[in-house]
Amino acid sequence: MIARVAALPREIRQYLLVTGNYWAFTLTDGALRMLVVLYFYGLGYSALEVALLFLFYEFFGVVTNLVGGWLGARLGLNRTMNLGLGLQVVALSMLLVPVAWLSVPWVMAAQALSGIAKDLNKMSAKSAIKTLVPQGTEGHEALYRWVALLTGSKNALKGVGFFLGGLLLTLIGFQGAILAMAVMLTGVLALSLMRLDGDLGRAKAKPKFREMLSKSRAINILSAARMCLFGARDVWFVVALPVFLATQFGWDSWRVGGFLALWVIGYGAVQAVAPRITGRTAGRGAAIAWAAALTALPALIALGLEGQLLEMQPHLVLLGGLMLFGAVFAVNSSLHSFLIVRMARSDGVSLDVGFYYMANAMGRLLGTLLSGWLYVTGGLTATLWVSSALLAATVLISLALPKEA
Repeated sequence: MIARVAALPREIRQYLLVTGNYWAFTLTDGALRMLVVLYFYGLGYSALEVALLFLFYEFFGVVTNLVGGWLGARLGLNRTMNLGLGLQVVALSMLLVPVAWLSVPWVMAAQALSGIAKDLNKMSAKSAIKTLVPQGTEGHEALYRWVALLTGSKNALKGVGFFLGGLLLTLIGFQGAILAMAVMLTGVLALSLMRLDGDLGRAKAKPKFREMLSKSRAINILSAARMCLFGARDVWFVVALPVFLATQFGWDSWRVGGFLALWVIGYGAVQAVAPRITGRTAGRGAAIAWAAALTALPALIALGLEGQLLEMQPHLVLLGGLMLFGAVFAVNSSLHSFLIVRMARSDGVSLDVGFYYMANAMGRLLGTLLSGWLYVTGGLTATLWVSSALLAATVLISLALPKEA
């Protein structure tokens, strides 16, 4: 097996390394999120307090993507990827302190490091693909397939991480789960330090610090649409949904983690095959059409939960609607991920990709904060109505994309 891998072209070997790093990190990231939500809610934290634990995780994601793109262009994507892996090990280690020390500020600090780590790792992985795929029309088709595969497989593994988090919490407890993940990720970091190319993604000309902000109107518009798109997902998915399943449906941590895991795995599987659904190449028109198709779904779920849609059972409305939302959202996400990598400049690709995922992190931050607050003040249906409004904004913003995008 090792000999076969060694015989592959350099670009393929590096793609496999980048993907393997991204997979390993994503597994721990998904498990950690589920562990924190379920463990601290079980300790008596309110939904809003649980949301606040992720405040710095999302906030520092905004800063990290912006600065990380600049660092990746100057230092190389191998260094930013390995830095992300190392910081995740540190963040996990911070949660190994005695339970009495796990105060809100301490957990928020650990989550801040985890947020920095996650976005360094993701920005590096997405940017690296641009440098490994040939340019031109044929290259665009290959780029779409590679981006969809990386994004879809990552989210499928994040779903496995949700499942793993709920399982480990049940079997070996919070700190046992954290220790196991820290040890595993340390081994992945050691392999990455030895095998990943040193010049991967490094710009020929050292970009200045002020070049972090994108000068491309098209990328600015796509970034604004991405912010609203991911805010629309996280406003009901991050905190409100798992808490609703636990309190209103009476599910234990095993069932909540298992169901959300299956949802994210299915979501990732759809992302991976998005080129077959939309066609091998896709642009502005597809992005607008798929965002418009998604806009009505949260509103329909909210009407169903309020008993105004065919008097359906809430279990059927929520779980069925969630599955449909996940499939359509997955296509939207893959389209956006492809468009930013295609539109990014070839030299110093991480600058444009980092700026774009900074907007993605802003959307997650907005969604996370609203998720806890809206659930406390208006319940799950309030988060769904806001989700629909944010998706309508995504459509309106996408209309301003250039026709050649």
